[in-house]
Amino acid sequence: MSDPYETTEAHLDRLLGRALNSFDLPDRLVERLGTALAHSSSLCTTHHNPAAGVWRETRRHTYLLADGGSVSLWELSYRLEGDRAVRHEVFAGRAETCLAVARLFGEAAAGAVPDPLPLPDEEEHDDDPAVFGSLFAAQGPSARHREYVVEESADHARRVLRRAENPDRPGEEVAALLRSAYAHHITQAFGTRQFLPNGRGAGFHLYEHAFVLLDGTELSLWEVEHTATPDGRHMCEVYENEAAARGAMELRARVG
Repeated sequence: MSDPYETTEAHLDRLLGRALNSFDLPDRLVERLGTALAHSSSLCTTHHNPAAGVWRETRRHTYLLADGGSVSLWELSYRLEGDRAVRHEVFAGRAETCLAVARLFGEAAAGAVPDPLPLPDEEEHDDDPAVFGSLFAAQGPSARHREYVVEESADHARRVLRRAENPDRPGEEVAALLRSAYAHHITQAFGTRQFLPNGRGAGFHLYEHAFVLLDGTELSLWEVEHTATPDGRHMCEVYENEAAARGAMELRARVG
């Protein structure tokens, strides 16, 4: 429950302090939030499944700033099956919140977030090696609808590259180009749950982060999110092209 007598500064400190991913928020946004004078919070969605031990809520926290403007943070609070404690993640927009819900609970759940980013249906596949090629390979060229958002795009690119754990992630040359990004768009290109050779299930998701640079050119980063790790933890990898990203998913599925 919110404390009606809690100051805005204390509320913001508590929100960012409990979020597992607060370091991913754009630096400029955090700086602006430091001038917040007042705040309000509202519950947007809630889902409870006591039988499965699963629970999640999304809340919108809106802050009035000293310059007269306002900004919002979206908080996802959840408990997965087997969890004893509630986890919290915080995001700068609805689209990122929707991606997080899809990652944790599946694409169908993402539809519960207000104004969600459209996501394709998740598919189930078995671990027959013969299907790996058709499962992870691109199904020919397809036109992807993009509505670019002009909002801290260079900082978004920096955060995508920062969370990449693969040693062959894009290097400084690509990072330098993306410092001139002024608009971006996120699209989920693929999503599935795959059984690994050891019999354990793992989720795979592929996202295209498309950027528009100041000279008008477009450049994309391809982010793979998966749980094909020894301990089942969530891992992010980033590649310069779609073929490399899909090849990485196929490799992870084979050796996971």
